[in-house]
Amino acid sequence: MLKRSRKAIIVGFSFMLLLPLGMTNALAKTEQSYSKKPQISALHAPQLDQRYKDSFTIGAAVEPYQLLNEKDAQMLKRHFNSIVAENVMKPINIQPEEGKFNFAEADQIVRFAKKHHMDIRFHTLVWHSQVPQWFFLDKEGQPMVNETDPVKREQNKQLLLKRIETHIKTIVERYKDDIKYWDVVNEVVGDDGELRDSPWYQIAGIDYIKVAFQTARKYGGNKIKLYINDYNTEVEPKRSALYNLVKQLKEEGIPIDGIGHQSHIQIDWPSEEEIEKTIIMFADLGLDNQITELDVSMYGWPPRAYPSYDAIPEQKFLDQANRYDRLFKLYEKHSDKISNVTFWGIADNHTWLDSRADVYYDADGNVIVDPKAPYTRVEKGNGKDAPFVFDPEYNVKPAYWAIIDHK
Repeated sequence: MLKRSRKAIIVGFSFMLLLPLGMTNALAKTEQSYSKKPQISALHAPQLDQRYKDSFTIGAAVEPYQLLNEKDAQMLKRHFNSIVAENVMKPINIQPEEGKFNFAEADQIVRFAKKHHMDIRFHTLVWHSQVPQWFFLDKEGQPMVNETDPVKREQNKQLLLKRIETHIKTIVERYKDDIKYWDVVNEVVGDDGELRDSPWYQIAGIDYIKVAFQTARKYGGNKIKLYINDYNTEVEPKRSALYNLVKQLKEEGIPIDGIGHQSHIQIDWPSEEEIEKTIIMFADLGLDNQITELDVSMYGWPPRAYPSYDAIPEQKFLDQANRYDRLFKLYEKHSDKISNVTFWGIADNHTWLDSRADVYYDADGNVIVDPKAPYTRVEKGNGKDAPFVFDPEYNVKPAYWAIIDHK
């Protein structure tokens, strides 16, 4: 899924120089232990979900075609006890035309999950992206956002809210007995800490969020759990803005059960301290926390990537393993506040991060890994990222050993 830019980070050898000697030695020992672990097939490795069965469920995002791929299906059955659709449950896929619902691919995911006793997360009922434009056209087919007449603007608002209600009612009634966790609204706060100026907001104000949650609860009952999902929830001013929004909505009686932290993060950003602070903040509101779209990019921002998987140095995989080790220790520490951790993919052979990678070369054609170095040529979208704990050939990576073994 497309995202806005992430905050730039400064990484490198200078970071290691700032660490106390004992910590540096500890990292070196940890890396050595990861590097000595065998590169075995993930299809035969200890089950990841069972490692965390007493803490939280472990999920993966999928496309329907992966359920028909033997290795992907075996990976899901072995390592994951939760599943989420990467794209096919988004508004543009479910209701591309008004009144014409397409459930075929969503049903495929639900059937797979039920057959293999997996939890399901619904992603997502309302989003500003991957949404058909008919939602925002008035009865005459004109863009609602362009309307200036106050009376017609109010009519458009009510029409939009009615469309939201119909969309959510139809979906929730179909799946309420099969899907427990629902991303009701997605990415409603901007990076600037203001409510996102989407067509939803321009036409209906904050009422579109309220109606979405109220409708999901009305037709889904109290058994389903309703989440507001967003990225960069660890970053100010967005974190405080999201917190204040949710606090206000809950005080008004809007039925929000939890926060989805997408967690599209990097090896060195954001810090574990900020992640922990975020989890505690929202838990103190009486909310569940779910890590909904986890991937740990090899790169900072902008993503100056390596051109192929084989070109990524071994040290990057060890750095990533250390990051995963710290993350899952943190998640396990707060397992009373976290009910699910979902990876935004299965293995490194399929990740949305590849589409955003920029490959930087120097004058000799070598890839530049120093973000401050000059470059002479850029190829966008041709780089390779490696954000998960399983490699493209379904072997375990150092990151897998980090989170399966850590104590």
